[in-house]
Amino acid sequence: MRKTILINDDWKFVKENVGAEKVFVAQGEKINIPHTWNAIDGQDGGNDYYRGTCWYGKTFQKPELYSSDQVYLEFRGANSTAEVWMNNTKLSTHDGGYSTFRVNITDALEEENELVVSVDNGPNDRVYPQKADFTFYGGAYRDVYMVIVSDSHFDMDYYGGSGLQITSEINERTAVVNLKSFITGDAKAVRYSIEGVGDLEVPVVDGVASGNIKISEVHLWDGVEDPYLYEAKAELLKEGNVVDRIDSRFGCRTFSFDKDKGFTLNGRPYPLRGVSRHQDRIGVGNAITKEMMMEDMEIIKEIGANTIRLAHYQHDQYFYDLCDEYGMIVWAEIPYITEHMPNGRENTITQLTELIVQNINHPSIFCWGLSNEISVTGVTDDLMENHKTLNDLAHSLDNTRPTTMAHAFMLEIDEPLVFLPDIMSYNLYYGWYLGELTDNDTFFDDFHKKYPDKVIGLAEYGADANPRLQTETPERGDYTEQYQSVYHEHMLNMFRERPYLWATHVWNMFDFAADGRDEGGENGINQKGLVTFDRKYKKDAFYLYKAYWSNEPFVHLCGRKYVERHEEETEVKIYSNEDSVELYSNGELVEKQSGNKVFTFKLKLKGEHRIEVKAGTYSDEITICKVSEPNKDYQLEGREVINWFDDPEMNNPEGYYSIQDVMADIRKDPEGNKILDDMMTYVKSKRGDVAKNVKQSKSMAKVMNAMTAEALIKQAGGSIPKSMTVEINKALNKIKKVND
Repeated sequence: MRKTILINDDWKFVKENVGAEKVFVAQGEKINIPHTWNAIDGQDGGNDYYRGTCWYGKTFQKPELYSSDQVYLEFRGANSTAEVWMNNTKLSTHDGGYSTFRVNITDALEEENELVVSVDNGPNDRVYPQKADFTFYGGAYRDVYMVIVSDSHFDMDYYGGSGLQITSEINERTAVVNLKSFITGDAKAVRYSIEGVGDLEVPVVDGVASGNIKISEVHLWDGVEDPYLYEAKAELLKEGNVVDRIDSRFGCRTFSFDKDKGFTLNGRPYPLRGVSRHQDRIGVGNAITKEMMMEDMEIIKEIGANTIRLAHYQHDQYFYDLCDEYGMIVWAEIPYITEHMPNGRENTITQLTELIVQNINHPSIFCWGLSNEISVTGVTDDLMENHKTLNDLAHSLDNTRPTTMAHAFMLEIDEPLVFLPDIMSYNLYYGWYLGELTDNDTFFDDFHKKYPDKVIGLAEYGADANPRLQTETPERGDYTEQYQSVYHEHMLNMFRERPYLWATHVWNMFDFAADGRDEGGENGINQKGLVTFDRKYKKDAFYLYKAYWSNEPFVHLCGRKYVERHEEETEVKIYSNEDSVELYSNGELVEKQSGNKVFTFKLKLKGEHRIEVKAGTYSDEITICKVSEPNKDYQLEGREVINWFDDPEMNNPEGYYSIQDVMADIRKDPEGNKILDDMMTYVKSKRGDVAKNVKQSKSMAKVMNAMTAEALIKQAGGSIPKSMTVEINKALNKIKKVND
């Protein structure tokens, strides 16, 4: 009978490429798995974290076995290329850092054994990802198991799958559950059972055992309202005895996508509104615990989301299990991202196969993501052919779910790549990286008008916010909590007016590491999260979404970190899903308002104010005070150049260009064009590897050239210091304006 043994403890780690034969004599450290060597340097900025080959070693005694038993090692995740050696013999290589893989070690076993594993996250041109806006942590960062099975067993060798596939067909209140398992060895039958329903014995034919069990009055898996799960068990029979057993939970549900109504679950409209998630943690990297995953899910539940985009790779099986249990609708994808690599085609096929084979039974998963922003560096024939292959592969492996892609917002909407998958989605950042917030509205209106029969969604959108940064006058590029809130207020209103969007996913639920970034007052961190990297602080925008999505009554006072305020009259903003709120200052009622989700008050400032808001039986409280000068700690360094006319160095002579001119006009002059190009190159260098390789589309260029140079500098988030801004302006002041 199958035995599964966790072997996370007592490993030796060597942070250099010493080779398999020297692991146990080299200097190293004793560690437990999960483990990454980039928990610190992958989060501190500079894009200089260690990427290369490191080694793990473990000694163990041969387990007790029957003569015909087979022994496997099961790695739940090792990023990104792993080689497994037993007793100085290389047994396996696996490319891909986010999926389960197994190695049969039976023939290499001795009484005393030396297991060594190399893990390499170094740059190459064949294993994804290689360019993306997140840190590629190296290490054996998920659980490792030893699995002992008899010679006849449910398949262990096919792309890390369980050997059992479950699908269901629903007709009114009856479900037909199809069970299919793959067998190694000479067992003749499989007995299937569904707890509380019944069982069925079927023969093994050519290594496959298929059958179905009917469920009358089926209890549907119904999203966050009722995520009901059935338990299925498969027992392998040999000469009447059970020689192997596996089980799996599953759910029965129907769903569809409509060009006008968006997403439908079990026959009713079910707007998908949720978040994206990266798996890493501050100081931990990707070597997270089950407790951390549970905390993430509880925070996502609190905000009231009903869908999660699990980006940009296969996540831990435990988290998919949590999605099943919590009723989350999941977008699952592979790390085929940013830049197509001709030598990586085989790896995309392998990673997609592993994703689907390993996760096909999860009722929470509703689509397979083929790639993310893959057109950033351009679309080639090879890229298109690879996507056609992946699309066909996904349908052949699983004909119950559609395929999708997350397109970069610089990809023109009439490009053939847009329409290659079954359902479409875009990553849009208008109102943050460029353009105005209303450009998001225009984009979808134009798309829906031009392609009214296509299903379209919003895969990513967001704005960075550093909780240290606070302001009374939020604007794009200031990295304040206040602007992030203004941004998301607009986006939520935009969704409400466009019900055809099949899903919207905030980028991101949590701040995450992107070691190449240097912006917004923090190095190495993408700060678009609604919650900080350590999960300890929920930004104001978190509570905005909670007001829209959650049925749990609450009230939240915004700006609790904006304590010292220099303005004479300040805005007090409140988010709540209650219908009315009362604002008190130092115990006295200021005003009572009725409204919907967002409430704003004006308050004259004098001295210290204990601000309290009440909504029914719920309340919240902050303290603010009047100061004579703005607190410089609240302002992003480099943003002091906002008041251009007050700066004597910004002369801007009439008839000559300045940073206050629209970039389209400045580009009419060759020298002005070069100044802007040099400025753009510098800004991209502060945004990590992805930004450096962005290929600008016509529509993106049109939006960007409609901006002033001043607006772009502000958006740079302090990346362009005042001294450089002054020099750019002086250079433009020497160029006469071109008259059309």
